[in-house]
Amino acid sequence: MQHHAEALEGQSWRRANWPDLAALALVVTIILLIGSGARQMLEPLATAQAPDISLSPTALPNYALRTTIRMLAALVVSLLFTFTYGTAAAKSRRAEMVLIPLLDVLQSVPVLGYLSFTVVFFVSLSPNRLFGAELAAIFAIFTSQAWNMAFSFFQALRTIPSDLDEASRGFRFSGWQRFWRVEVPFAMPGLIWNTMMSMSGGWFFVVASEAICRQSPGGTARHRLICRARDPGA
Repeated sequence: MQHHAEALEGQSWRRANWPDLAALALVVTIILLIGSGARQMLEPLATAQAPDISLSPTALPNYALRTTIRMLAALVVSLLFTFTYGTAAAKSRRAEMVLIPLLDVLQSVPVLGYLSFTVVFFVSLSPNRLFGAELAAIFAIFTSQAWNMAFSFFQALRTIPSDLDEASRGFRFSGWQRFWRVEVPFAMPGLIWNTMMSMSGGWFFVVASEAICRQSPGGTARHRLICRARDPGA
């Protein structure tokens, strides 16, 4: 009986821990991949001056990793911008009169238009390093994601039902608790939808930047910086 119980315990341990081990391996792999991509983003800018993009299939995972890191970094910054900007515009009528028209103007500027006056600034933040050019690429992706997310969050905050507002007051929520327990959950459906649309816009910009690199390898200095930010082999 004791041997049978030990056998059952061993089988139960294997059943319970294999999924955990697989999840742990997945998490460790993701952390290592992010670390590898971040290390490449800090390389000297001279390493990004190879004659052409590698077309080898073995280079595709690295390119995909770099692109994914840029997209996720831009999405995190866009969410932070959405929470701060949308909240500021929704909580103050005077701020709304300035911030919402300004957001409308920013949304009307083409994504690639921002690069004409931001690339030099970001590259100057990290001279002779690829990190500045990476920041320029992340900022360009950010401009394709942030505006509609901020509009969605602002609209949700302005349309919170009165019963939810009364409930938050009845529970004596602080401003921080009200934000995370009432406002963010209420805004989440629309915010998730607009985040999906923003990611689509971000992927479109990534494709556009790759087309610029491939079609204009000897083009303007701005195009060369876009290429350097887009791929280490550009």
